[in-house]
Order: sequence, then C-alpha cells, then structure tokens
Amino acid sequence: MDIEQTKLEGVLVITPKRFSDARGSFSEVWNRQTMREAGLDFDFVQDNQSISTKVGTIRGLHYQAPPHAQDKLVRAGRGRVLDVVVDVRRGSPGYMKWIGVELSEENGRQLFVPKGFLHGFITREPDSMLLYKTTDVYAPECDGSVHFADPEIGIDWGIDPAAAVVSDKDAKAPTLKEWTSPFEYEG
Repeated sequence: MDIEQTKLEGVLVITPKRFSDARGSFSEVWNRQTMREAGLDFDFVQDNQSISTKVGTIRGLHYQAPPHAQDKLVRAGRGRVLDVVVDVRRGSPGYMKWIGVELSEENGRQLFVPKGFLHGFITREPDSMLLYKTTDVYAPECDGSVHFADPEIGIDWGIDPAAAVVSDKDAKAPTLKEWTSPFEYEG
C-alpha cells in the first residue's frame, strides 16, 4: 500500500496496490499487519455504507464526539466523490484548515480521517457508494455536525451550496460561530 501524509497532520491518503488481469482486478484494502508496520494500529469495529443517488449530494460535515469519537477509513466502492476533512482540534497548527481528496472506484484511494476532524463529501457521479470503517460504534448522543457551507471554513464544493442535495440535519447544522469543538490538539 502507498501511504501519503496530507497537509493536515494525521490525515492520510492510502492507495492499495491493484492487481489486474482479464477477469478484472483485486486489491487488499485493509491489512492489520501491513498497517501496524506502517505505524497505523487501529481496531475497526464497524463498517458503514452510504449510497447517494444524485450528483451534487453533500453529506457532512459530521463528527462523533468523545467518548465515542471515531477514526475512519473511507473509500468509494462505486462512483466518485470529493471527500473533505476539516481540522477542528483546538490548538492544532492545522485548526480550521481543510483538504479535499477525490475518491473513486477507479482510483482506489482511501482516506484515513482521525478523531478531531469534521468529515463530509460531495458526489461527482450518480449512485456513488461510500464505504467506511470506524474505530467506535455509532452513538447518537455523540453525533454532531457543522454546516457544510460555513463561510468561515470556505470549502469549495465545486457547486453553488444552494443547489446541493442535503438532509434536513445538514441544512440546519450550526456554523462554527454557533458551535464549540469537543476536540483538543494533543500533539
């Protein structure tokens, strides 16, 4: 696997090797021993899948607060998305910075999103499927979000945010000015 550190500390792009032949292709997308050898030792306890039927669907910016904060390993099983993470660890050198990484069935990239980051994505193709592993189970009492179009963050989703397909929860999410991050930088 190729592991690339992004400009946000701890956020990694992981690209598994792909073996192709006349039948198609094969990739090992997670291997505990390989990851441990690379310094990544995580116990994933839940696998999630989302399917977004329309181009321009935005899901996010989501997080799960302590004591059930989650690390995530995200990949596109079908289609193509721009996957976005925002550092919201108070005191972090990367605080309030964001990155976007294209994840697609074709490129096979995965994005590792550590605790302390908001996470969201926008679909670039219809019927895009996002698959992600998490290090803690979903806990509704710890679930939260920040508004995807918060001007203080300034994410370029590639579309007019008013044209995005979003849930009621995401449309009503608080802005940063209305929210206090539950995460602190421990570096």
